[in-house]
Amino acid sequence: MDLDLRKVRYFVAVAELLHFGRAAEQLHIAQPVLSRQIRSLEKDLGAALFERDSHGVALTAVGRQLLDDARPLLASADAVRRRAHRAARGTRRFVVGFRAGVVVTHAVRAFGAAHPDVDVQARRVEWDDQEQLILDGTVDLAYVRRPIREQGLTLSPVYTEARVAMLPAEHRLSGKQELVLTDLDGETWLRYVDPRPDDVPIRTIEEKFERVAAGTGITLVPVSIAEQYSRPDITYVPVVDAEPDEVLLAWDASRRSPLITAFVAAAQG
Repeated sequence: MDLDLRKVRYFVAVAELLHFGRAAEQLHIAQPVLSRQIRSLEKDLGAALFERDSHGVALTAVGRQLLDDARPLLASADAVRRRAHRAARGTRRFVVGFRAGVVVTHAVRAFGAAHPDVDVQARRVEWDDQEQLILDGTVDLAYVRRPIREQGLTLSPVYTEARVAMLPAEHRLSGKQELVLTDLDGETWLRYVDPRPDDVPIRTIEEKFERVAAGTGITLVPVSIAEQYSRPDITYVPVVDAEPDEVLLAWDASRRSPLITAFVAAAQG
């Protein structure tokens, strides 16, 4: 039995919202139609995906497992569609993702010189979309930073770099030559990987600048950020015992592309 991707998309919408009405509105279909499609998927799988009662909707154990598997499955299907559309237009395009602070120029030039028939482009990715943009085919591979959700990806280490404290210029420690982590005890740290429900999410380095300069909190950033981005109201101080930042190349583990192999060789050469 082949999974119907349309039903899987419907399931993911309900699973993420845990509400049939809102999911139907998001999908632009009638709620009875959505309910029938979910029941049909449950019949296909031979298992209940949701527990429904007067208190609302909850995922079963099978539903939780399907949600984990469905996201990379749907992303892979989107990637196939994007690559097919590009091929239909007669273009060979290779898109390289990169995080702030990572310089990709040398690898892109080396790869482009070896593949003059390929249109090579670079696109910045952020911590909260780096995996999705790879899996859905928006980028062919990307320079990523940890932490990263590894499911569905192949990772190849490129380098590590030291991290520095990003502080307001008037901070009590801004004149120091170097710090250790205990020097930062009692400081308010910016939360962006795991924000609280009421927090405004922080996605970009520019947003970090604004929070730090305003005195909202401090954070650690790779030394390449300090080298590439400067502001008079921000200062950087090395933190000698901070865990190094790791940069890796990541691509869809299901792809067997000679262009990916060639770019990895160019990047690590």
